[in-house]
Amino acid sequence: LSSAITMDKAYTKIVFENAKIPQANWVTINDYDDILQKVSECEEKLGYPMFVKPSNAGSSIGIGKAKNKEELESALSNAFKFDRRVIVEEFLTGREVECAVMGTRADVKASCIGEIKSANDFYDFESKYTIESTLIIPAKFKNGVENLIRETAVKAFKAVDGSGLSRVDFFADDENGKIYINEINTMPGFTNISMYPKLFMQCGMTYGEVLDSIIDIALKEKR
Repeated sequence: LSSAITMDKAYTKIVFENAKIPQANWVTINDYDDILQKVSECEEKLGYPMFVKPSNAGSSIGIGKAKNKEELESALSNAFKFDRRVIVEEFLTGREVECAVMGTRADVKASCIGEIKSANDFYDFESKYTIESTLIIPAKFKNGVENLIRETAVKAFKAVDGSGLSRVDFFADDENGKIYINEINTMPGFTNISMYPKLFMQCGMTYGEVLDSIIDIALKEKR
C-alpha cells in the first residue's frame, strides 16, 4: 500500500495534506482536463516559477521548471509524455535535504540529515546520475530544524503506512525554521553514491549492518 500511494505524487500529496504535513501548494492535471483552464489555475494559485512533474515517475524524469506561461505549456507537454497525470507545484526556497527512516510500523528510527548541493539549477536526472552533485553528511542546521525534519520524516512514514525503509526528502529553511516535505521514496537507491545507506552509516552503522537491520525488520513484519 505504501509503495502504491507514494509512487503517485498526486495521491501522496492528498495523504500528506490529511496528515497535516507542510508541503508545496499544487495543482493536479489529468490528460483529459482542459489544459488552458488548468494553466490559468496554476498561474492564479501558484505563481511563477513553478515545477512540473509526471505524477508517476522517478529519478526526476520528465520534470521541468517554468518561469512563464510558454515554459509552463512546454513543460506540461513534456511531462505528459511520461504519464497521464501531472502535478504542478509552487517554487519553494530552501535547502534540499533528506532523512532516512528504518523500522516497523510501531518502532521507527530516523537518521541524521543529509543535504544535496545540485550541480544543476535543480536536482534533475542529469545532476543525480551523470554529473557530480555534492552530498553533505551530516547537514548543519540551527533553530532546531534538524529535530523537526527527523520527527516529520517519521510522521510521513507512518502516514503512508510505511514499513522497513524509506528516504524522506524535504526543503528546509533554517532561517525561519520552516520545512516542507517534497516526497517519500519507499525503496530508495542503495548504490555507492546513494544517500540512504550513507545517512545510517554516518550514525555509526556499517553498510552490512544497515542491510542486516532491514532484512530483520522484513522478517519481523512477515511474522
